[in-house]
Amino acid sequence: MRGYFAVGVDGVSKAMNLGNLMRISHAFDASFFFAINAPFKFADAQSDTSRSQGSLPFYRYGSVEEFRLPLGCRLVGVEITEDAGELPRFRHPLRAAYVFGGERLSISPEVLARCEFVVKIPTRFSINVGMAGAIVMYDRLISLGGYPQRPVRPGFNSGEVPPVHRWGAPILTKKR
Repeated sequence: MRGYFAVGVDGVSKAMNLGNLMRISHAFDASFFFAINAPFKFADAQSDTSRSQGSLPFYRYGSVEEFRLPLGCRLVGVEITEDAGELPRFRHPLRAAYVFGGERLSISPEVLARCEFVVKIPTRFSINVGMAGAIVMYDRLISLGGYPQRPVRPGFNSGEVPPVHRWGAPILTKKR
C-alpha cells in the first residue's frame, strides 16, 4: 500500500481501551502512534499485548499547541458530529493521521478545528475506541490496499467481477 498512516487519541479515559487501540494500530501496520492531552503512562495500557511500543514510534503532546505532524500528513478526526461525513463515502488520504477521542469524551474543539476531515462510522450509537479504530483502519486497507473488486457471486474465485458502472440504462444479465 502506498502512503502511510498514524493513529492517535485526544484525551483518553481508560488505559485498557488505549492499549487496545495501540495494539490494533500495530496490527494494521501504522507508522506511528500519538497522544494529545492524555494523562496516562503507556505502561498503564496493559491490554497492548503486542508490545507495540517496541515496534512503532510513540509521540506524546501535552497540548494541542505542541502537536505536530509530518509535512503533507492530513489530520482526520473520527467523531460523531453533525457535519461529519460517513466513513463508507470517504476517500482516505495517502498520508493521514487519524485522531480519536477518549471514551466518555469527544475530540476537543481545538483538535477538531485542526482536522482537515471529520468522519463518523454509521452506527446507531457510539462504540469502543479500539473497535472504532479497527473499523477505520480496515476501511483504509480495503480502499487503498490494492485489492481487486470483489466477485459478484459468493466466495473467492468465481472469476466474475462486477462491471464498471456507467450512467444509463441498467445492465441486464441472463439467469443461469
